[in-house]
Amino acid sequence: TRNFNYVGGGRKKTVSFSSMPSEKKVSSAADCLAFMQGGCELKKVRPNSRVYCRFYTLDPDLSCLRWEPSKKDGDRARLDMSSIREVRTGKSTETFLHNGPLSDHLAEEAAFSIIHGDDYQSLDLVALSADVANIWVTGLRYLIGSPGSKMRSEWLAAEFAQVDEDGYGIVPEDVAVATICKLCPGIKEAKVRLRFKEIQRSKEKLTSHVTREEFQEAYCELCTRPDVYFLLVQLSKDRECLDPQDLRLFLETEQGLSLATTEGCLELLRRYEPSAQGRERGLLGLDGFARYLQSPECQLLDPEHLGVCQDMNMPLSHYYISASYRSYLLDDQVHGRADLGGLTKALQAGCRCLELGVTDGPEGEPLLGVDYVVNKYAFLTSQYPLLVYLCQRCSPAQQRILAQHLKKVFGSRLYTPDALPVSMGGRATTLPSPEQLKGRILLVGKKLPPEDDGSEGEEELGVVLVVPPPPQPRSQKQGEAGRVTSESPEELVMFTKRTLTRVRPSSVRLDSSNPNPQGYWKGGVQLVALNQQTPGAMLDLHRGRFTQNGGCGYVLRPAVMREEVSYFSAHTQGCVPGVPPQTLRVKVISAHNLPKPQGAGAKGEVIDPYVVLELHGVPADCAEQRTRTAAQNQDDPLFDETFEFQVNMPELALLRFVVLDDDYIGDDFIGQYSVAFECLQPGYRNVPLLGLAGDPLPHASLFVHVAVTNRRGGGKAQRRGLSVRRVGRRGREYVTLRHTGIKVMDETFKPASGPLKEATDLREDALSATVSFKEQCGLPQVAKLKQCIQSLATRLQSPEGTMGATMVLKDGYPCLEPLATVSEPTRKLLTAYDTMIAAQKQLIENADAVQERIAQVQREGMDFHEELPRLGEKEGLKGRKQNKAVESFTWNITVLKVR
Repeated sequence: TRNFNYVGGGRKKTVSFSSMPSEKKVSSAADCLAFMQGGCELKKVRPNSRVYCRFYTLDPDLSCLRWEPSKKDGDRARLDMSSIREVRTGKSTETFLHNGPLSDHLAEEAAFSIIHGDDYQSLDLVALSADVANIWVTGLRYLIGSPGSKMRSEWLAAEFAQVDEDGYGIVPEDVAVATICKLCPGIKEAKVRLRFKEIQRSKEKLTSHVTREEFQEAYCELCTRPDVYFLLVQLSKDRECLDPQDLRLFLETEQGLSLATTEGCLELLRRYEPSAQGRERGLLGLDGFARYLQSPECQLLDPEHLGVCQDMNMPLSHYYISASYRSYLLDDQVHGRADLGGLTKALQAGCRCLELGVTDGPEGEPLLGVDYVVNKYAFLTSQYPLLVYLCQRCSPAQQRILAQHLKKVFGSRLYTPDALPVSMGGRATTLPSPEQLKGRILLVGKKLPPEDDGSEGEEELGVVLVVPPPPQPRSQKQGEAGRVTSESPEELVMFTKRTLTRVRPSSVRLDSSNPNPQGYWKGGVQLVALNQQTPGAMLDLHRGRFTQNGGCGYVLRPAVMREEVSYFSAHTQGCVPGVPPQTLRVKVISAHNLPKPQGAGAKGEVIDPYVVLELHGVPADCAEQRTRTAAQNQDDPLFDETFEFQVNMPELALLRFVVLDDDYIGDDFIGQYSVAFECLQPGYRNVPLLGLAGDPLPHASLFVHVAVTNRRGGGKAQRRGLSVRRVGRRGREYVTLRHTGIKVMDETFKPASGPLKEATDLREDALSATVSFKEQCGLPQVAKLKQCIQSLATRLQSPEGTMGATMVLKDGYPCLEPLATVSEPTRKLLTAYDTMIAAQKQLIENADAVQERIAQVQREGMDFHEELPRLGEKEGLKGRKQNKAVESFTWNITVLKVR
């Protein structure tokens, strides 16, 4: 092992020597078929848990697949292309699913199955790498598909003709290079020139001109993304292009756009397809599909969060607020130079809370222009209120001048105590909302202590200092806040429901480094002030948190932190009552246009990138995984690796992608992107990479696939509800109510035990049956039911085109009845479908009644809310026992309320 450091901290690392072959450049179906004709070793998996290594080849005439060695004769050790019904990716057949420990050791990304014959038998194979599996899957699907089109070559010919002014079929190299760079943004000019030189050298010609054929060859070689090509061929029934129906199915089943229409798909097609022929015929080719996947429509961040999309009418205490700490210091906290540019950047980045240190000025003038800067940039990025913490030690005379300055510069924007609404009066119990305070500046601070001389200055300053109602805003140092979060997490969450709490970096952080804000957010702290001038992982998380909700600087805290009666602990190690646990699956497919790390000039042009995925949240959610290293591959490294994370508190979770350069001296930072879990878009997504200072890296990105399901699978989970903690081999574990120690209260909660168990069984039976149906269809848990029904229809259709079953409605539910004798695999599939429909029927017909029984107990329990202290005293509960009773009551109400 060896140590390395990068932005975000140090950690131990194990050196591994990967046997993964270098990525094969595939830019067309012909490349796939050529590789298959050359043959390679694949592992054949049998139902009896045996694995055989065989050498598979594609016949020169593309008519059949052969393998050797084999005990069968040459004519039997073959599979005709005409008999192939389907090509599945991953471990989705019964052979893989029921092979237990053996299947667990086989890579999901390298596995695929060929379904063939009238009985839908499976040939289950595992390649040496995901890249090799992709080539076989793409080639086989291409062969069993229908004829493709020549849109790409005609489009490239038209682009070449536009720059071929003389019409001789030849253009200067500079023109050809510029044209390719225009058609393929992000590609390096030097790389294009080198490719032209290689083409000309292979033809033993030296010239500064490029022919049309050379132009097309270079473009296809340099600008074809293998990952996009593989995906296109898998999706298309027309080999190398998508029609509106293909595109609509892709948008619905992969991209989560359930309301996609054929007309909308045609509009999207016309917007991204570069070829005139494709637009006229309503087809989306490889280059148009790549453009769509790189467009803003396919960004990882949910476009809803590009604008303000959350309720802004709740009390200030219900929001996380973007806070800055001494961002006017350029370096460390002791000798750092002051520069108003740091303050300006913080405001432009959406910060809604600043800290300003004010002391007596040399000429009797405090602040020295800071107030003018704040006033100028306060609302350029966000119109929501700006909180300014004044840490002032001014003399009475300068306090007076300070107050006059503030009133003069901020004018009507300044929120003064005499302008406070009733909700901020001395008897108020809640704070005003961001919407109520829109466009206002709130000054928070303290006057001089009583022993200091100068009451007139104090009174003058008191006119402009806003002190919200008791309990007053609480400002803590990092160490003190950390102790409270560790020792009294539940109490801290309850305290912050009504009170703004601010945490600032420890005074020992002289280098202006930052604490981990997630450690305080999970405790409910609204204002975690960071040194915005110090880049690193902590600031990345801060930016990821406040990128949501339009970057306005205000983000709603989780519901369990806002509701009057709810239970949550920052130390939770399992499911949170009231919050459905979810499973996040991220497939890191590839990276593109990665730059060299900053300051890595001596390391040459080649980098060895890998990707780290970090999940930040409550302790049970924190996890980190990484891809393999793509050795000596800078431009478009392929990873094709899938990672899974369990997320118990989705509203608090943040996902951070970090790209590093693998090096023995130290792994250098290349780029990163942080995003809130709630902002993730499902499907194939483009992740724009940011540099060290948070600035975009031109054209640098990751290409990923994201799927979010509830813990038992079956589509994206609803954001309300409660799942059981675990389904073990010995049976289900049910969420239970806690004993409060107050007899009348425990008797009230007791009748809920039965319906709680019924609710869990109804939900889990439905989910389990749905997952089993998907498995029988040969699809993963993240698949949509529409994909399953299409797979089912394919299985039921005979070679002659007749269907083997018909759908009928029984009591309003869709049931399938066989029309003829079906094979054993098809019978199992129909049985799984019937079981799923039966489970859904039970859920639909019984859910309302069970829910009402639970809700009735919850309403009766809430009647004790105001009486808790009196009832506890009556039972003789004091101190910890009384607090425990309150905690148990809150837990029970939370469980019942969301059930």
